[in-house]
Amino acid sequence: MKQTALLVLVLVALVAATIYVAVDTWMQIDADMTWHGWLALFLGVTLTAGVGVGLMRLVFFSARNGHDDIDDDI
Repeated sequence: MKQTALLVLVLVALVAATIYVAVDTWMQIDADMTWHGWLALFLGVTLTAGVGVGLMRLVFFSARNGHDDIDDDI
């Protein structure tokens, strides 16, 4: 139990450090994005997440309904 808690703590610290470095780097760039850039960023993130969720849903659906089972009747 202690090892799991320590692992979670270390991973949360790594994620927090990564977010801090990303935000700090973004703020130092000092580049303005137009609304076209924000729209493209939003659509890219949304569509990429949607494709990922959709594909994972298909994987679980296929596995649960037996589509991935080996057919011995051949």
